[in-house]
Amino acid sequence: MIRTTKKTLLSIAATIFLVSTVLMACTKQEAAPSASNGSAENTAVVSEKAITLSWPRDIGTMNPHTYNPSQLFAQSMIYEPLVSYKAGGKLEPMLAESWTISEDGKEYTFKLRQNVKFSDGTVFNAAIVKKNFDAVMKNPSLHSWLGVINVLDKTEVVDEYTFKMTLKQAYYPAIQDLSLVRPVRFLGEAGFPDDGDTSKGIKEPVGTGPWLLAEYKKDEYAIFTRNPNYWGESPKIDKITVKIIPDAETRVLAFEKGELDLIYGEGVISMDAFNQLKESGKYTTQLSEPVGTRSLLLNTTNDKLSDLRVRLALQSGFNKQAMVEGITLGLEEKADTILSKNFPYTDIDVQPVEYNTEKAAAYLDEAGWKLPSGKAVREKDGQALELELIFDKTDPIQKAMAETMQAEWSAIGVKLNITGLELTTQIQRRKAGEFDIDFWYNYGAPYDPHSFINVVAEKGWGVAEANSGLPMKQELDQQIHEALASTDETKRQQLYSSILQTLQEQSAIVPISYIKKTVVFQNKVTDFAFPANRDENPFEGINISQ
Repeated sequence: MIRTTKKTLLSIAATIFLVSTVLMACTKQEAAPSASNGSAENTAVVSEKAITLSWPRDIGTMNPHTYNPSQLFAQSMIYEPLVSYKAGGKLEPMLAESWTISEDGKEYTFKLRQNVKFSDGTVFNAAIVKKNFDAVMKNPSLHSWLGVINVLDKTEVVDEYTFKMTLKQAYYPAIQDLSLVRPVRFLGEAGFPDDGDTSKGIKEPVGTGPWLLAEYKKDEYAIFTRNPNYWGESPKIDKITVKIIPDAETRVLAFEKGELDLIYGEGVISMDAFNQLKESGKYTTQLSEPVGTRSLLLNTTNDKLSDLRVRLALQSGFNKQAMVEGITLGLEEKADTILSKNFPYTDIDVQPVEYNTEKAAAYLDEAGWKLPSGKAVREKDGQALELELIFDKTDPIQKAMAETMQAEWSAIGVKLNITGLELTTQIQRRKAGEFDIDFWYNYGAPYDPHSFINVVAEKGWGVAEANSGLPMKQELDQQIHEALASTDETKRQQLYSSILQTLQEQSAIVPISYIKKTVVFQNKVTDFAFPANRDENPFEGINISQ
């Protein structure tokens, strides 16, 4: 019995070995490229190329026509525009192969790219383009910050692959507005709700972009994989996992443990952590060119802040240079102007407000805010000079700057209460005008300078409302409307100069620093490049070394 069992076991083992050998041979044969077609599609992937990164908040509903909580970088992975914004402000074809503009600047005709499909295999054509525009225009007040929406008159399907847009009046940045990540990007038919009103939500995120949302767990992670029906060059990596890690320090620890391949964005980690990772020599780090201005938005509808002298005192009363160097470690530049001078129409001479605590105190004295003997906070008519600054509690730079201003303004007799909020709540309070002071950033490329001045004039986003206490607001709004509609280049430059000069002098928007994006990644990540469009995802050419 024992001998028979051993023979049996040896026989079974031999059989298993033989079968395994055959299977391995088959597997190797199947893994080889097809003799008839050596394309990437017919080459089996030896190992999956995947990247894991972190983000401080959930990616959101992935609705292409709405805003927060949907995150811009993720929306841009799924949805594409008619035109693409490239370095130097160049506008290139994307879903539109070409376009023409009528002499009066009101009619835009787009020849659409053919053979484009959505991720579910359905066809992209002029009819679905119009349906998306119609969905956006069902709720124009949601998008009043975007100039092209305010002047859009009608849209037409000329033929299957020709789409026409007619404006009520000339609007020079119309094409540039269409390159933005939202709200004019394109959802497939399967994603639309039955009534076509996407402001209430979508059924599923179906786009023409290179990525599709494969798996998602709210507030934990999102997994994107390549869109098998993508019309353009397919991504070089197979999968991107986004882990939701709200705390910046936890994000850095996860990266150092190798749980993350990449940390990218604005304010996603402290500058101190960025420098430490850079100086370790273990990782690759990069800084972008300035992408926008970090500013304070002062609500002039507040009685205390309606006085220009109080606003000037606050701007004079903190050491901007020292704060930027201390908190951003010199990686951001002190901002003396609301918009940096690398945008069109912004290279003008304006007088910066310099740090001067004596001048700040004099402004407050002149405004009637006196410092009673034995007290630390100024008073006027029995009321204390007390203000609240709200900030995004997930942004370590905002938090550090808020704490610094709290300390510095106390030295001139101003009590500053600082309140950290979820980003969505912060934005809601800004729109509702329920704040004294708020951190606010201009939009950057490709939005500015036209979107910046538009949001100063158009209500609905909190910026126009915060500036409504300015004595010349009506005249300012008129100049903004003229600038956006002007077809005279010289006149447009003059109008921009006047608008930016007025805003600089009024100090309702206080520039702090010019923001840069940061990225730190494991050395196996290759071909990373910052996108020209501030809000686009950075995954176009990214790869993993094997």
